[in-house]
Amino acid sequence: MGESSAQLAAAMRLLDNIVWESLAGPQARFSSGTATARRYARGFSAIIGFADAQNPDFDALVPFCDPDEHFYVGAWTGPVPTGWQLHADTVGHQMVWNGEMSANDPELAAVPLDASHVPQMLELVKIRPPGPFAVRTRELGDYFGVFEGARLVAMAGERMEAGPLREVSGVCTHPEFEGRGLARRLIAKLVRRQMERGQFPFLHVMRDNVHAREIYTRMGFRLHQEVALRVVSRCGA
Repeated sequence: MGESSAQLAAAMRLLDNIVWESLAGPQARFSSGTATARRYARGFSAIIGFADAQNPDFDALVPFCDPDEHFYVGAWTGPVPTGWQLHADTVGHQMVWNGEMSANDPELAAVPLDASHVPQMLELVKIRPPGPFAVRTRELGDYFGVFEGARLVAMAGERMEAGPLREVSGVCTHPEFEGRGLARRLIAKLVRRQMERGQFPFLHVMRDNVHAREIYTRMGFRLHQEVALRVVSRCGA
C-alpha cells in the first residue's frame, strides 16, 4: 500500500475502540478516569471507554461515576460485572465517509451554535433525542443549527476525535420540520469542513434506524462495522 493507504488503514483500526482513543487522546481534557477506564466528564455526553474494550475495568470507574448515572458503552459484549446493571443491549452501525466533497451550500441558513444557544439545543434534543447529549456536549466540536425565529429546528455537530477521524453527531430535526433536508444539508456542511481540515468523517447510527441509515448511505457514508452498544449504570447503595 502507499503511504496514504497505510495511514487510512491505521485510522480505520482506531474505530475498533474509538471511544477510548478519543477519551485517552485528543479529548482527554474533556474526560476523567484512569489509565484503563475513562468517561466524558460530568456535563458532557454520558459515554465511557476502556483501554481493553472486551475486558473492561469497571472497578476503575467507580470513583468517577454516581450511582444510577446511566452511561453508553460500545464494543463490549461480556458479562455485566458485580455492582453494575444493564439497561439496554443493542447494536449500532459505524459508518465512514466514502463520497466526494460536497459543494458549498450558501442558501443553507446555518448558524454556528455557541454557549448562548445551549437552552435551545437542550430543548430540541428533548423533543428528538439524537443519543447521549448534555449541557457541555457542544464544546466537543463545531455545531451548526437552523432557526425559525428564536426556535432551533435542526442541528448537527461533532463529538469524538482520534487521529484523522472526526465524528458527526448530535443530528436532529424538530418533527414539524422533518422532510425538508435540513439535517442532510447540515451534515454535508460538517463533512465538507472536516475534509477541508484533512479529517476523515464518520458517524454512528442505530441498526434499527433504517431511515437514517438510508439517508447516510445516499449521502456518501458506507457501513464500516456493526458495534455492540449498551447502557449501564453503577448500582446505588
